[in-house]
Amino acid sequence: MGTQDSLLDKLDGLEARFQEVSLLITDPSVIADMKRFVKLNREYRDLEPVVAARKEYIQLQKSIEEARELLSENDPEMRQMAREELDSATARLPQLEEEIKQMLIPADPQDDKDVIMEIRGGTGGDEAALFAGDLFRMYCKFCEAKGWKYAVSSCSEGASGGYKEIIFTVTGEKVYGTLKYESGVHRVQRVPVTETQGRIHTSAATVAVLPEADAFEVEINEGEIKWDTFRSGGAGGQNVNKVESGVRLRYNWKNPNTGVVEEILIECTETRDQPKNKERALSRLRTMIYDREHQKYMDDIAARRKTMVSTGDRSAKIRTYNFPQGRITDHRINYTIYNLPAFMDGDIQDCIDKLTIAENAERMKESDM
Repeated sequence: MGTQDSLLDKLDGLEARFQEVSLLITDPSVIADMKRFVKLNREYRDLEPVVAARKEYIQLQKSIEEARELLSENDPEMRQMAREELDSATARLPQLEEEIKQMLIPADPQDDKDVIMEIRGGTGGDEAALFAGDLFRMYCKFCEAKGWKYAVSSCSEGASGGYKEIIFTVTGEKVYGTLKYESGVHRVQRVPVTETQGRIHTSAATVAVLPEADAFEVEINEGEIKWDTFRSGGAGGQNVNKVESGVRLRYNWKNPNTGVVEEILIECTETRDQPKNKERALSRLRTMIYDREHQKYMDDIAARRKTMVSTGDRSAKIRTYNFPQGRITDHRINYTIYNLPAFMDGDIQDCIDKLTIAENAERMKESDM
């Protein structure tokens, strides 16, 4: 009973905290403090499934106890019902314990955030740009399957198609918690369309997944932002030629980790509405600064964990897409599958699930569960 008692002790503490948070989010002074209110609401949502699991856990223990008592009854029918109840409850109990242990792994506070994704063609010239385009399509299909929304902020097209660089936002439920595993170098092995000899080439694209910063998480002196406007390029329409809807911002930011001042330059041509483009450029600026300020924190976690699953060096090669063999290999967990066409069509959830399990296993070791 030792494990069960310690698990219940943890759950009792979280139940008490859940009741406290339930009261706090109805307090007018908390509601008036937006930063605190958002944080507590997030905590409430995270605790809700844990409290429901605690209720089921206690009920199962009670059912086992009652069924054991009924086994001594004279009535054969009653004993049969008690045996079935006992078998069912004892089979469910270890499953629920495992589920609760997973829930008790400290959540990454970033997991609920929306993201800004950046895909850049790396080594391989035109072929790398084509592959970056393939990756973008893969993520778009995945987002559609999840019911998430995505919107392109800016892009630079490759000479033969695809993208030298494409930046887009993804909004939905637990987006960063799902897509954070995609950060890193994606390598492709295939015969490029430009190759006349039929030789297999290796090229690469880099993917960065940045958690989108909330307005109150980053301090920006908006008076120091230098804004320019320009005409958006693109296909047709008089608006493209006459209206300066594209925006460009320049901002001098001092890195608190190094003390170095650097100029950040961001362009946004996402919409034909200049105020909306300004708003989106500001959002990207907040996220870039947030990401850089938190990089030291992320590096510390990576060094401590010694795992490359979701944190660590963004220049690390994480996955290879071998087209001639129809094979995908994720190098972090030695995961290989042979359904490349479906994978490139957005069927990547199984790989993400396995990465999540590997990451959670590392974190469970840390928390001695």
